[in-house]
Amino acid sequence: MKVLVVSFYYPPEMGAAPSRISNMAEGLLAEGTDVDVLTCLPNYPKGRIFDDYRHCFSKRETLNGINVFRYWTYATVSKNPVARLLSMLVFAIDIWLFGLKFWRIRHYDRVIVQTPPLPIGFSAMLLFRCLYRKTTVLNVSDLWPTSAIELGAVKEGSTNHKVLACMEKFVYKKASAYQGQSQEIIDHIERFGYHKPHFLYRNLQPAPPTNVTSPSLPIHSPFTPLSFPPRTPLRLVYAGLLGVAQDILGLVQAIDFKALGVELHIYGGGNQAEAIEDYVKSHDCGITCHGYKTKEEINQVLGTYHASIVPLVVPIKGAVPSKIFDLLPHGTPVIFCGGGEGENIVRDYRLGLVSSPGDYQNLTENITLLRNMSDEDYLQLRINCLQAATGEFSFSEQIKKYYAFLKTIK
Repeated sequence: MKVLVVSFYYPPEMGAAPSRISNMAEGLLAEGTDVDVLTCLPNYPKGRIFDDYRHCFSKRETLNGINVFRYWTYATVSKNPVARLLSMLVFAIDIWLFGLKFWRIRHYDRVIVQTPPLPIGFSAMLLFRCLYRKTTVLNVSDLWPTSAIELGAVKEGSTNHKVLACMEKFVYKKASAYQGQSQEIIDHIERFGYHKPHFLYRNLQPAPPTNVTSPSLPIHSPFTPLSFPPRTPLRLVYAGLLGVAQDILGLVQAIDFKALGVELHIYGGGNQAEAIEDYVKSHDCGITCHGYKTKEEINQVLGTYHASIVPLVVPIKGAVPSKIFDLLPHGTPVIFCGGGEGENIVRDYRLGLVSSPGDYQNLTENITLLRNMSDEDYLQLRINCLQAATGEFSFSEQIKKYYAFLKTIK
């Protein structure tokens, strides 16, 4: 089986989308699938084309066995909706330039299209499903325009909302099948009346390679030892995008980590990155900014922290922060500040502690609770995370089922 994956984001970019898409592509490759990826020149979260990809319109390369076809796009991290729309529209046009190579397109057995962004999903569905009549699977990671309204990026009833809603309905209707990262997404699409083959594809993480010495505690783990240094100070991590949906800037302004006897280490980039760094430089607050790091570099450090903060500004329908699943194979407990399906997962599998979105007082209480927790109770949280990573949220088991699902689609 030969598969084309169409995605606006792909490594070396960082964040949930490139991580999810690259894991899926490499997982399918391991199952014996021939995989190509169509994407744009990497630019996020820096807002400019990465140095190794500048001064070219298109580039073909091979990453971890995946053929990657990249096209230029207008790079920006601006909050201006016009600038962001322009970036999406440029790549939406690029898709059709790739589509001119009909001799290559005809060899694809399946096309997997990532959405959002909806304009890109709309363009890809027109080309590959409507024109080329390819079996096309829609990969839905967020419910736009619903999420955009909840985040305040789009006004309900506006022209933008109506256009996006039409695009949303179109891609659901035309897709041969669809997959969503949460059960809420699956249920949402079914309410449109499109009862098609579907798959719950969570943003799970492969087991990281273990290159560490034997654990000091007699606990066996296939991924990482369950030993941990004393939680004085408690060392917390946030690794991911620094944008409005997470509002790490508001979090660091609201909580004095140094007064709590806690260190917070921040990895990542985004439109809040500069403001966060400026705040940290001007305040003695127990926070260290490490800047942008690759996925491989992040995997090397996640297991060295006592826990990770995973925040959302507001409950977003269908959204389950992928950072929850990033942490499980490392045995790193979750301090979740959010709601919805993500909250239920953390609670039901006892992966950490939960507070409501934007409730920094309760979040502070949970940080203190984790700091003062007995070693036995804390160790149990780590065990729960590792068990979840090898059980319900096993990447290897999911990719096998997903590969079988793709083969059944007509």
